[in-house]
Amino acid sequence: MRRRPDILLLVLDTLRADRLQSYGSPNAITPAVDALAETSTLFRFAIAPAQWSIPSHASLFTGVYPSIHDTTQSNSILPEGLPTLAERLRDAGYHTAAFCNNPLVGVINNGLRRGFDSFLNYAGLWTSRPNQAGARPGAYDRIRQRFKGWLTDAITRIQDAFARNDTLLELSLTPLFVPMWQTALSFKGNSRKSLDDAARLFIRRDGLAPDQPAFAFINLMGIHMPYRAPRPWVQRFAPQVLRDPAARRYLRQFNTDAFGWLAPLADPVKGEHKAILDGMYNAEAAYQDHLVGEFFDRLRQAGWLDQSLVMVLSDHGDHLGEHQLMGHSVSLYNELVRVPLIVHDGTGAFPRGATVDHFVSTRRVFHTALAAAGAATDSERALTLAAEIAGQAENGIAFSESIPALNFLKMLNKRRPELVRARALDQYRVAVCSDGHKLIQTGANRFELYDLIHDPAEQRDLSQSQPDRLATLRSLVANFTQHVGEAGQAAGAFLDQPDPAVAQRLRSLGYID
Repeated sequence: MRRRPDILLLVLDTLRADRLQSYGSPNAITPAVDALAETSTLFRFAIAPAQWSIPSHASLFTGVYPSIHDTTQSNSILPEGLPTLAERLRDAGYHTAAFCNNPLVGVINNGLRRGFDSFLNYAGLWTSRPNQAGARPGAYDRIRQRFKGWLTDAITRIQDAFARNDTLLELSLTPLFVPMWQTALSFKGNSRKSLDDAARLFIRRDGLAPDQPAFAFINLMGIHMPYRAPRPWVQRFAPQVLRDPAARRYLRQFNTDAFGWLAPLADPVKGEHKAILDGMYNAEAAYQDHLVGEFFDRLRQAGWLDQSLVMVLSDHGDHLGEHQLMGHSVSLYNELVRVPLIVHDGTGAFPRGATVDHFVSTRRVFHTALAAAGAATDSERALTLAAEIAGQAENGIAFSESIPALNFLKMLNKRRPELVRARALDQYRVAVCSDGHKLIQTGANRFELYDLIHDPAEQRDLSQSQPDRLATLRSLVANFTQHVGEAGQAAGAFLDQPDPAVAQRLRSLGYID
């Protein structure tokens, strides 16, 4: 009997789809991922359920939208009764391992580590000796000194405290404090080490039972701000930073202004500054892709790659001045929620070189992984991404939600209250993508409508000129918000006190069997 396939979920944190040639970029920034796409199924219009890491990863790990899992703040905790992908696969006999460089996923105690037999966190003091977060007692203490173990645990508690305390969080975003946590706490982790460790797991299979399949989650943070790519990649993509002192000064200022990574801009970004940010972002993306290429080469040479299920995607993208926005704190524009999604499959469910040209939600990697493992229910199998090859399992419709981050909103309201009012930053946003168009609804009565085929940069708002399409998409949003609201309420009641009537309501909404 053939062993069930190994499963790899590789999240290239903060990677925009428009940086890949396979998604239309004119530049060869990510040749390794683009090469993988040529022998994979590529989802051209994949939509992230949220615009930042915590809610987006929570949706990847649970298969539901943010309003249902309700893990939308830096101090949120995933409900105990909502099973994660790692828990489901572990219970199905998989060895589950994480190699995580994002401290919001691997450090903060928010429940996203649940179900992993091993969870290596590379964001910390010793990225070459990652912290074994949530390990079974004594597993990691055996391979490091007791003092380092104590200090790493203390740093983890400090990082968790900063995420949960508004005053500490605001302090962490000041220009004097930012360089310390960027350097001393290795905010972006160690991409090379995490990829090496993951390859070793798949190739050597240390700690696995005979014929036991493995599931690995990898998060790479190389593309995330701040921008400090190695010199050869800067020389190629942002040479002005090396030759122009003014460009270097701007980049230094930008790299230490963490609050500026999050806040909307009062004025449009200058052209020369936009070029610096684009170039440095591309340099980071290209260097990380180089490491990913080496990783895939090792797996390919070992004969592993074509026997396994590999899903490569991003949790969200990043603004680099578009729409007078930076980072990924607020909006639901394409720069943030349209993400790459590539499925390379050795099991035969996904054809090589195929392209899916309608909208899909990345939350469905959850269903896809469970189906490959033989652990999906009937309703979950109906939502696998493989179902999109033959048709449109969700009618080619995908949603994304932006729920205000309360701690950041407090800071912004204190520093720039006029921006909060002008940009409605305190309002819930929801986007629906359908039939080549996207509607973004902010609060109860702000609407933006875009043709994503002919206007992917979302420069021409069609909400006034296409009232019929606006009405159609508004009805989809209304149905969605009612649906996730009911499902969220039912799930909350079910998790707090399981009840047959509530369970039946969840079944009718399609969230349990």
